[in-house]
Amino acid sequence: MAVLGVSRDAPAAQRRFREKHGLPFPLLSDADLSVQKAWGAWGEKTMYGKKVEGTLRTTVLVGADGRVERVFSKVKVDGHVASVLEAL
Repeated sequence: MAVLGVSRDAPAAQRRFREKHGLPFPLLSDADLSVQKAWGAWGEKTMYGKKVEGTLRTTVLVGADGRVERVFSKVKVDGHVASVLEAL
């Protein structure tokens, strides 16, 4: 099993974020949003009462064969890790 983070941030910004928060997994840059759009992790959301397009907190479980096995949409931090571990 591998854990990866994906965002549109530049690699330098991701490195700073990873170091600041002590993340033990790699962060991948998706500057053209192709991965986020393909996995439903980019779209319309509401921020501060306004509708904007942006990253939607999403967890995607990908099998050893490269196929998406499960998608967790609208992720909330509380209880999420337990839900993912149960699904694994």
